[in-house]
Amino acid sequence: MADMLNDISLTVRLLEQFLVVADEKHFGRAAERLGMSQPPLSQSIQRLERGLGVRLFERGPGGVRLTSAGAAFVVDARRLLDAQEAAIERVRRVASGLEGDIHVGYVTILSHLYVPRLLRAVAEEMPGLRVHLHQDSSVAIAEKVRSGTLDLGYLRDASTLSGDLASEVFAVERLTAALPQDHPLAEADQIGLEDLRDHDFVLPNVTALPALAEQVHVACRQAGFTPRRRAVADDLSGLLGYVASGLCVSLLAEGLRDFGVPGIAFVPVRGSFPYLETTVFAVYRPDADAAVLRLLEVIRAQRHDPPRP
Repeated sequence: MADMLNDISLTVRLLEQFLVVADEKHFGRAAERLGMSQPPLSQSIQRLERGLGVRLFERGPGGVRLTSAGAAFVVDARRLLDAQEAAIERVRRVASGLEGDIHVGYVTILSHLYVPRLLRAVAEEMPGLRVHLHQDSSVAIAEKVRSGTLDLGYLRDASTLSGDLASEVFAVERLTAALPQDHPLAEADQIGLEDLRDHDFVLPNVTALPALAEQVHVACRQAGFTPRRRAVADDLSGLLGYVASGLCVSLLAEGLRDFGVPGIAFVPVRGSFPYLETTVFAVYRPDADAAVLRLLEVIRAQRHDPPRP
């Protein structure tokens, strides 16, 4: 049997021919449906039967009928064709970036604002793509993207990136004052940054959150004061925790207002200080594969949408 199977190739065309004959139960009608003459079709089915070592059809003057082996092979032939079609479709989706796995890195402070937005966009536009999330520092994310451990990274400071990485703006947001809920200014429609001159701050760690740390210091200096440090935090949870405790104020991304963080009031800061605006960058390798490039297209289409929870 193995030697006989080696003599035949179950091509898509041969399987299709067999199934049409099985459906029509007549070589003449099957040949017409397939757009070919009858003799080559008969020869193909005979070759298939020889290769399999079984009779698939009983021939008669009025047409053909399936043998028990032929009826069983109809099921398997259809399954083989379906599997081939699925495999072809899947490889095309993978090649076009519509299916597969992608590893995305982000700094902690972006997790609440932009990771949900990214995952929602993938689910809506690229449902076959599986996203694996990795949290790390900006420096580590850039290095992992460069080495190929990560396919895409989100960070705030692209100024230190080397020339072998590409980056583009993912979002631009404004910083807002994060105040304890019982703070005297918590009910204000907006405040000037100078109004926080005499208040204790929880500041971003310059190593863990370098871009945000620089923004806060420069913005305060432009407002005429140096922020009075009460505490330092390495991540968003620490910054929010200190503010919610009532001990400190801080400057955080305005999109956090939509989360209704208990114990915290977010109050807009008036003024046009450049460092009140912060930019989030998508970082990737210039030779990124189709999945990354397709995801970047989705990101570009949503780039100007306001952050949503």
